[in-house]
Amino acid sequence: MSLPADTIYPVILPVPEIDRQLKGREKVKSLSRYARLALEQSCAKSGLRLEDLPKDDQGVPLPVDGVYWSLSHKSAIVGGVAATLPVGLDLETVRPVNQALLARIADDPEWRLAGNREAASFFRFWTAKEAVLKAVGKGMAGLSRCRIVAIETSTRMILTYDNLPWPVEHRWFGDHVAAMAVQQDTVVWSLSS
Repeated sequence: MSLPADTIYPVILPVPEIDRQLKGREKVKSLSRYARLALEQSCAKSGLRLEDLPKDDQGVPLPVDGVYWSLSHKSAIVGGVAATLPVGLDLETVRPVNQALLARIADDPEWRLAGNREAASFFRFWTAKEAVLKAVGKGMAGLSRCRIVAIETSTRMILTYDNLPWPVEHRWFGDHVAAMAVQQDTVVWSLSS
């Protein structure tokens, strides 16, 4: 069976236990190396090439010859994705949340969509918004322009950025959540882990 041309192949990899114990710059280098490995695997699955990974002066990944890319890493898990469309990937570890953060990431109408303000919902919202902001090339400064407008299923929601729709897919890996965003409703996500 062949997959449609609009299939995107994000790759999520576990960080080896020995590298999880690293501290400071060594840990950051290690996580970055594993995230780049995930990106290389995404490129290979997609038939895309990325020789360099340029960023602008704000640290935003720049496309190379029409190939967009996004990386994310946490202490125990990393991810990378390449696509021919602007794409964003974010990973988080679900953990207890300070209640003050709830209001920062979403307003009351957005929280009503979730039906609760639990940690899992918070991190689902957080990763979805971060994935969209990565795809549009904005940092957290764009957070107020990114809104959750519909929760369709336990793995799919719709956000808007400057009133343009952004479908977001979620996948769960134990106590980690991954969010993937691209501004095309017909994309098929073929996630490898």
